[in-house]
Amino acid sequence: MKTHDFTAGIKAGLPIGLGYFAVSIAIGMYWAQGHLPPLSSAIFSLTNVSSTGQFAGISIIAAHGGLVELAITTLLVNLRYLLMSTSLSQRLTSTNSQPVGTCKRMLLGLGVTDEIYAINIGRTHVGFAHYAGSMILPFLGWVGGTLVGAFAGTGLPKSVENAAGILLYAMFIAIVIPPFKQSSRVKIVTAIAAVTSITLTFAPLVSQLSLGWRIIIATLVAAGLGATFFPPQDSAANGDHSDSTTGKAGEL
Repeated sequence: MKTHDFTAGIKAGLPIGLGYFAVSIAIGMYWAQGHLPPLSSAIFSLTNVSSTGQFAGISIIAAHGGLVELAITTLLVNLRYLLMSTSLSQRLTSTNSQPVGTCKRMLLGLGVTDEIYAINIGRTHVGFAHYAGSMILPFLGWVGGTLVGAFAGTGLPKSVENAAGILLYAMFIAIVIPPFKQSSRVKIVTAIAAVTSITLTFAPLVSQLSLGWRIIIATLVAAGLGATFFPPQDSAANGDHSDSTTGKAGEL
C-alpha cells in the first residue's frame, strides 16, 4: 500500500467525516427514541453506513418487525450501491496496476457511500490505498456521531427528545428538495411514493401490514412506475435535462 496515497485519502475524507458526524447524531437520537441499547448503535452504524438504510432499519426494529422485512427493506433502500460498486470495480487497481484481490474489494465494499464514492471515482486511477484511506474518517465520524446521539438521546427530557426527532426528517427533506425542484420526474415519483404510503397506512386490510412491508411495497410501486414511465433514454426526448443533477444530491 502506498503511504502517500493512503494519507491523501485520509485528507480527502476529512470533510466527509465531519459531515457524517453531524448527520449521524440525528440517527443516534432516533435510535434512542426506539428505546434500543446505546452501545449497539455503534455496531449498527459500523455495518450499515447509510442514513436511509438505518432510518428504515431502526423504524422496523423499534416496531418489532421481522428479520425478513428488515433485510428486504434495507436491500431496496441501499440498492443504488450495487451500481456504484459495479462502476468502481471496473476501475479499481492496485499499486502495480494489477487487479485488486477479492478480500480487498470486499473491504472497500463496506465504504461505498455516495460521498466516498464521489471523491474516488473522479480520479484517473482508483487505487486501493487512496480509497481505504478515504474511508477511515467518515467511518469514525459516522459511528462516533451515532454514539453521541444515542447516549445524548437517553438523557434528554421528553419534550427535547421529540423536538430532536425532527432533525432526521429535516435531513431527508434537505436531501430530496434539490432534485425535487429541478426535475418533474422526481416530483411525480415522490408523489407516487407518498400517496402509496398514505394508502397503505389508512386503507382497510392493508393498514394491518407492519411498517417494514409498507415501506417495501411503497418503494417497489414508486420505483417500478418511475422506471416504466420515465426510462433514462427518454431524457433527451422530453427535454428534461435537469435529471442529470439528481444523482449529485447524494445521500448517505
